[in-house]
Amino acid sequence: MSIKALHVRLGLGAILFSALLFFIAIPNWVSSPSNVRNIVLAPTFWPNILAGLMAVTGLGLILTSRQAHAIGETEDEPDGAWLRLLGVAVIMALTMYALSRLGMVWTSMLAFAATAFLFRTRYPVTALVCAVVVPLLLYAFFAHVAGVAVPQGNFVRLP
Repeated sequence: MSIKALHVRLGLGAILFSALLFFIAIPNWVSSPSNVRNIVLAPTFWPNILAGLMAVTGLGLILTSRQAHAIGETEDEPDGAWLRLLGVAVIMALTMYALSRLGMVWTSMLAFAATAFLFRTRYPVTALVCAVVVPLLLYAFFAHVAGVAVPQGNFVRLP
């Protein structure tokens, strides 16, 4: 499959999936009370933002496919692609298992670091720093600024 065809297919898939989210999934399965004062704290706000970003990404893929070479180049599968896919599936399953035991912050740290090292990042120190700092900053914002309860684990509780 050529790069151009791949970009078009992925772009159309992203746009169709985001439309499914916008018009069917989010309105039917994400409940939101009508008296939410701050729109950013509404349960439907961030899913709609992510669906919109997915649509923009799909549109970007379709537009950039025009610049891809139409020579019919095919891209071979990189070595270990299926093993990395299996590794990501294992990380996701372990994340779901660990969420109720370790809490959201600690599990996010471990999942971020494991994913970064699974894909052999060129910046391992930066990945570790981000794996620790980003979940802590998000916890501080949601727990102390927004007043949203972040799920804590059974072992270590954050203030």
